[in-house]
Amino acid sequence: MEFIWILFAFVCGLLVKYFNFPALIGFLIAGFLLNFLGFEPTESLETLAHLGITLMLFTIGLKLHVKDLLKQEVWATSLLHMGAWTLVMGTLIIGLSILSLPYFIDIDFKTAALLGFAFSFSSTVCIVKLLEESGEMKTRHGQIAIGVLVVQDIAAVVFLVFATGKIPSPWALLLFGLVFIRPALDVLLLRVGHSEMLPLYGFFLAIGGYQLFELVGVKGDFGALVFGVLLSHHPKATELTKSLLSFKDLFLIGFFLSIGFTALPTWSMLGIASLLCILLLVKALMFFAVFTRFKLRGRTSFLGALALSNFSEFGLIVAALCVDSGWLNKEWLVILALSVSLSFIVTSLLYRNAHHYYLVYKDTIKTFQSAKRLPEDEFIQPPEADILVIGLGRVGTGSFKALQNMIDKRVVGLDADRQRVERYQKEGLNVFFGDGEDADLWESFDLSGISLVLLALPSIDDNRNITNQLHKANFNGKIAAIARYPDERNELLEAGIDNVFNFYTEAGIGFAEESLLLIGEQPNGAALSH
Repeated sequence: MEFIWILFAFVCGLLVKYFNFPALIGFLIAGFLLNFLGFEPTESLETLAHLGITLMLFTIGLKLHVKDLLKQEVWATSLLHMGAWTLVMGTLIIGLSILSLPYFIDIDFKTAALLGFAFSFSSTVCIVKLLEESGEMKTRHGQIAIGVLVVQDIAAVVFLVFATGKIPSPWALLLFGLVFIRPALDVLLLRVGHSEMLPLYGFFLAIGGYQLFELVGVKGDFGALVFGVLLSHHPKATELTKSLLSFKDLFLIGFFLSIGFTALPTWSMLGIASLLCILLLVKALMFFAVFTRFKLRGRTSFLGALALSNFSEFGLIVAALCVDSGWLNKEWLVILALSVSLSFIVTSLLYRNAHHYYLVYKDTIKTFQSAKRLPEDEFIQPPEADILVIGLGRVGTGSFKALQNMIDKRVVGLDADRQRVERYQKEGLNVFFGDGEDADLWESFDLSGISLVLLALPSIDDNRNITNQLHKANFNGKIAAIARYPDERNELLEAGIDNVFNFYTEAGIGFAEESLLLIGEQPNGAALSH
């Protein structure tokens, strides 16, 4: 049975990748196909899906900073949008009930409000997947979107407590003491090293956190998130995240497959779900309006709203509670599952072109932003420099420091991870915060003195987008980038990048040249003089 799931997931994922669509669309299709062909989900599939979500929340915690949640543009935006959407959606559902539209008949105000509340949530799984694939988890809009999702998760915990009547145990108060075990967790993270013990430690904390919170009557998923937050400050947090990445992505396939097993749809159900998905535009516009009112930039508001414009799997939980209570027909579980699936597809297709849409409509979008910017959104032009390094990960930081040693202060670094930039600035490095794909940044950036730009980013799409924006900003210097595979190198050269270095090949050449010096030979074969 497991082979059949893998077969369908692989074939459908491969087919959609052939048309350059995100693989998760193929996994959703595979789930519905398996259901249509009569296959039944088993405990092993549910276990995979559960592990995937638990690991995903744990890795979100590893990248999350609690102080970001306390910012008004995060918590206030989340709660205001949730309340406004519940009101708008609930009113619409009552209106459709009055019109006696199929499946809306006999829905009362209480059930309409619950459905509106269910549709107010955005999918953590879908959004995190999109942000990770585009390399935008640490960007300003990425962090805002993640913050909103966490606030929504907290609201979900509160709702489930009141809706199910399941009061947390008095022992739950002891969970506030977890902050005191942080030093012990830090020591263990250092001791586990870098091999198989590192991801195993991640599994231990993620699943252990889940079980601990469940034990005292609190939503287990929230426990996995909290344990991730406890380690988010650690220098090895990024390495731990990367060690879990493949496991998380593999297990999440089980989640996307499981959605298709919810129930088989009818054409009328598909029609209702499609109608509901039209409202995704309204949801995105409401997010955009609230974001801009809290003085976020037009670009941040636009990209954040576009990422959050989907429905959440949490809606299925709310619908199940309504069905169990006799407030809602069981067909709504199928409609909710279809709506969630379709919203994943819509968001995935739209977000892949989000930066292009902003470039086209940026003048209109910027008219809605506040004249006064938040401190986090202020651009600071760096001192004069000849070379700009974009992306300060391991490769970018290595390149930046090497260039700085060669030409002193004539090199400047740019990165979208604010915490990383602040850490490097404290070390005295000439770096500044900014998103290389931000068209507004390049409009205000003086490129006249820059002769060379190094793109040290892992995403080929990011490199292409930045190259395009540099050209639009009339940059006349040279652009170099890194690539992991030969086919990526050719694509980047075609995009207008002057030179592309194969990461693994160049690392091998450098290793060989440095090693030759150990035996007194020059890389060209000539002996070194002593």
